[in-house]
Amino acid sequence: MSASSGKRDLTKLNVGFIGGGNMAYSIAAGLLRAGVLKPNQITVSATNLNNLKARWNPLDVNRLTTSNAQVLLESEIVFLCVKPHILSACKESILREAESIENLTAHCHEKILVSILAGVPLAKLKDTFNFLHIQHVRTMPNTPMQVGEGCTIYCAGFEDNKHFQVPGIILSYYEDIKFMLNQLGLAYEVKETQMDGITGLTGCGPAFVYEIIEALADGGVKQGIPRDMALKMAAQTVLGSAKTVLETGKHPAVLKDEVCSPGGATIYGVHELEKGAMRATLMNAVEKSAARAKELS
Repeated sequence: MSASSGKRDLTKLNVGFIGGGNMAYSIAAGLLRAGVLKPNQITVSATNLNNLKARWNPLDVNRLTTSNAQVLLESEIVFLCVKPHILSACKESILREAESIENLTAHCHEKILVSILAGVPLAKLKDTFNFLHIQHVRTMPNTPMQVGEGCTIYCAGFEDNKHFQVPGIILSYYEDIKFMLNQLGLAYEVKETQMDGITGLTGCGPAFVYEIIEALADGGVKQGIPRDMALKMAAQTVLGSAKTVLETGKHPAVLKDEVCSPGGATIYGVHELEKGAMRATLMNAVEKSAARAKELS
């Protein structure tokens, strides 16, 4: 886990988002919710300004633009939140929008580009944006960070040489990034070789959990519970169970056994889950998602 858990003053930091979709919104909303940033510290770009305003103005974020180059100029830390397949188009838009590439490059050498692109390695980021001479951090966050319960993994392209070649301001911004990610939930610094495998668990995992919550709620509805009540009960049950694992430190199997009374209702339900290969299915889902992340790279 990141060692950057101490309080940091980010009031003078400008943070940009190239791409204003779900993940950018989750990161920004989480940072605003935690009081780490103020709305006037955030700049966001996307192709449709009206859509940006509709989504981001309710957060009081008004620094909105269709220019990716503007985000780079106005921000010290820039989150790259576009789809992996439009990475090249993003590069072309920056080259097209910049009034002067030389000026843009001069301003970017002491900035960090934080990629959330699944499957895109640091080497490809460096090659794509080599004209900017910008530093790179690769991350895989997940959407629960918008409520402060995210799980993010990250690695930096400059860590191995930080004591020799990297400016102190870059190392300071890297600590700012670590701090921000830790305010959004759990954050772990990992080796890049681990990124794709963990993506299948943390990056894709929320979708699997939402399926479980929906299925539990459907089961409740089948038993005559009103839909709204069943959904809230299912979500709270998952939330409480996850929190119990984290706070007690007990293995899930131990906690499961504590619920399963001999001959009771729970063990009958667990038996049905085993017949349905629930554990194997979830393991396969993580494996397939991780494999897809590798394919994207």
